[in-house]
Amino acid sequence: MPEAVQSAPIQRRARPQGRIGTWLDHHLYSFVASLGRVARRPWSTALTVGVMAVALALPLGLWLVQANVARFSGDVQRSREISVFLKADIDAARAQALAQALRARADIGGVQLRTPAQGLAELRANGLGAAIDAVGADDNPLPSVLVVTPRGDEAMLAASLQALPEAELVQHDALWRQRLDGWLRFGLRVALVLGALLGLGALLVVGNTVRLDIQSRREEIGVLQHLGATDGFIRRPFLYLGLWYGLAAGALAIGLLTLAAVALDAPLSELAASYGSRFTLQGLDLPTAMAVVAGAALLGWLGAGLVTGHYLRQTRPTDT
Repeated sequence: MPEAVQSAPIQRRARPQGRIGTWLDHHLYSFVASLGRVARRPWSTALTVGVMAVALALPLGLWLVQANVARFSGDVQRSREISVFLKADIDAARAQALAQALRARADIGGVQLRTPAQGLAELRANGLGAAIDAVGADDNPLPSVLVVTPRGDEAMLAASLQALPEAELVQHDALWRQRLDGWLRFGLRVALVLGALLGLGALLVVGNTVRLDIQSRREEIGVLQHLGATDGFIRRPFLYLGLWYGLAAGALAIGLLTLAAVALDAPLSELAASYGSRFTLQGLDLPTAMAVVAGAALLGWLGAGLVTGHYLRQTRPTDT
């Protein structure tokens, strides 16, 4: 009797471990078996994965274009700079004192002084040296320039700088920057909308493929249901099937974008070089690429789960 009493708790502790082991074994079996089903139908798998990959690559490509255009347009902080051209009679010492006074203002993030000599050197560096020598002016006609980086409202700061007695002209490209920012925001919104629509399309493609696989195994599913198998047990192989489709589609989408970047990089670099820029296309970094593949796998898992769950609800045996 004591041995029986002692053995009962041991058996009760072993049962949960047995259930967990069975659950893990079925997960492993479903994982491997679903991969086998994908490999046995190469043409059908290639078609499904290809359609999903194109649907994922289109919004990702548009997002990459938007990101590269934002990078090509230059640093945002630089585009906010305000150039204050001082009057010709302002000497270097007075210009330096004015720059120091402006740096103390709360609405100004920084001030850089460009002397007439620096301005002349920049013109010569930009290929205008021959024109300057042809003019033959002994004195440097360029004024001192203060490059101001705003910290608050740019329009109000530009107006206040224009009111300075030393200022001759205030140049501020706020309208151009606002238009560029507007186009970039619009491009990002278009990429998000296309991503949502084409992601829904990829979800439907996975769902339809899994639905066809369910129809081919409906007799097997019916037997499992009558034997008392749970919905989770029946659904699991199809979930892993959708997972494999999503993983393959995400990896193929990354490959398509990489090939597109390689094809476009050389002509774009030549075009940028003609404008004196060393701009090159920037693709997806490793964390972003891994996130794309993981998101595609989740999309395939979700599509398979929705279709399988709907089928099981429609065919669940009822007690008579």
